Amino acid sequence: MASRAKGKWAQGIQPRNFCWVIKDRLAVCERPGGYGPNHRRVRRMEEIIWLREQGFGAVISIIPAPHNLHNYDELSLPYRHRPFSGIDEPRAYLSSFYPELHALLATGQKVVVHGEEVGDRIAGLMGGFIRWEGMVPEGPHAIAIIERITGRQLDPFGRGLVALAAEVPHP
Repeated sequence: MASRAKGKWAQGIQPRNFCWVIKDRLAVCERPGGYGPNHRRVRRMEEIIWLREQGFGAVISIIPAPHNLHNYDELSLPYRHRPFSGIDEPRAYLSSFYPELHALLATGQKVVVHGEEVGDRIAGLMGGFIRWEGMVPEGPHAIAIIERITGRQLDPFGRGLVALAAEVPHP
């Protein structure tokens, strides 16, 4: 019985609100371990283990603070910290974030992007990304798709990111 529990623990647990934006290539989730008063260290470690065991080649954290990023190193999971507070200049942020994300995906890596929660900021970024990549040519369609994927309606800020994505040049 003990070995079964160890085996199950060794696989980790799926992060909360995990969902695929591009099946088996690009996903989003809430911050491993949760956020705010719900954050738990053991859960954080189990969720990072799960991401590693699922073959993710990169984690991109968009939370403003660098809290707990060292845990990715400890568990041998490559990460990048790309803070996006929402008050940053969105055009400049998207102009560097989208090409970087595109380059990671072009190498065949599975990538997960996380914020504190799966909210308007991360959903808007991802809706904008699928539009920027040309997967969905029109903003309203990209918004509808990302709302369906994440199970939440985008607020005006998130919708604005999707609209702005059309203006971000490709390198």
